[in-house]
Amino acid sequence: QMVVERKIAAEEGKTRHDYGRDAFIDKIWQWKAESGGTITRQMRRLGNSVDWERERFTMDEGLSNAVKEVFVRLYKEDLIYRGKRLVNWDPKLRTAISDLEVENRESKGSMWHIRYPLADGAKTADGKDYLVVATTRPETVLGDTGVAVNPEDPRYKDLIGKFVILPLVDRRIPIVGDEHADMEKGTGCVKITPAHDFNDYEVGKRHALPMINILTFDGDIRETAEVYDTKGNESDVYSNAIPAEFQKLERFAARKAVVAAIDALGLLDEIKPHDLTVPYGDRGGVVIEPMLTDQWYVRADVLAKPAVEAVENGDIQFVPKQYENMYFSWMRDIQDWCISRQLWWGHRIPAWYDNDGNVYVGRTEDEVRQENNLGADVALRQDEDVLDTWFSSALWTFSTLGWPENTDALRQFHPTSVMVSGFDIIFFWIARMIMMT
Repeated sequence: QMVVERKIAAEEGKTRHDYGRDAFIDKIWQWKAESGGTITRQMRRLGNSVDWERERFTMDEGLSNAVKEVFVRLYKEDLIYRGKRLVNWDPKLRTAISDLEVENRESKGSMWHIRYPLADGAKTADGKDYLVVATTRPETVLGDTGVAVNPEDPRYKDLIGKFVILPLVDRRIPIVGDEHADMEKGTGCVKITPAHDFNDYEVGKRHALPMINILTFDGDIRETAEVYDTKGNESDVYSNAIPAEFQKLERFAARKAVVAAIDALGLLDEIKPHDLTVPYGDRGGVVIEPMLTDQWYVRADVLAKPAVEAVENGDIQFVPKQYENMYFSWMRDIQDWCISRQLWWGHRIPAWYDNDGNVYVGRTEDEVRQENNLGADVALRQDEDVLDTWFSSALWTFSTLGWPENTDALRQFHPTSVMVSGFDIIFFWIARMIMMT
């Protein structure tokens, strides 16, 4: 998809949205027809000895049917679910990406120290009427719903349960005791923005802090915020208002504007140079934002258990053996796998929604209607997202052999005897093939 998007931008000055979904997908198929043979021509020139009659393409009808079949089966076994969670969001590609698609780059930046006034006349142990929090992303102040201090910190432990008034939006937010706040780091006070930071998201869940999304999918400040409880349900516990001067600002322009506004209020304590690690998308090449979105997930820990055991008991062997350690380290600390992508090219998620927001999963719309007794008067729309390309790739060892049909090829060639691969995709591909087989 990225190749064709760049092509039409360079040649026609258009985006995929100018074409619309169906017409843009037609453009991709056209490009595939023109360029798809390049790989096989190169393989032939290299002298690869393969059975060319068994060539398969990820979007072939047979493979597409296998993908839908696996999705439906896993969903019915409660191994696939849809939830509102924090993901790595690429504002350029406007899609979620996996942790493994994030490049962390060292950078020189700043740490802004900001005063948060204490509410109700409260004072710190040394008599101050404010807390100082430090942040490298001051624009996210607009989404704060708490301040964390270490429960053992003598400077602040008596303030746990009290409140501060958030600058710029006058939001009354609680002071919570959490070990995430390091007494030896910075001021010891940590601003908590559950909708825009992965650590804060976990702190927020522990203390039932609301989540306030302040960014659009393009990475701009929203006109009104989205407020949710910890379960992802819409909430009115806080106002969704965002000051007019920040609305629609690009995120880094908003950073400057927020700092200037805080300084004008006399609440900017100091600015210090700071070495930081900044996450970039490996495809889009822009800074990634933690974003609260609705996505589809695989319960990876359940699938990982037998996959680990298969290597432990020798059913599957890594050569060289040292790469087993890499495999185990990933699999034993595995997180639920976000499998939805906000793209147009790929296997579209086989889920449909009615006007009340109910979700129905099935191989086809007709199947969904029959299984759920939905008449023609019930309008259904299919999920717009597509599956992570590694989802279909994980099925490769059997989807290419005609599964779910019990074909001669499946009986003869599955399970696989030897898989030659680079170590860099052990988790992207190899581990997921083992999990899905």
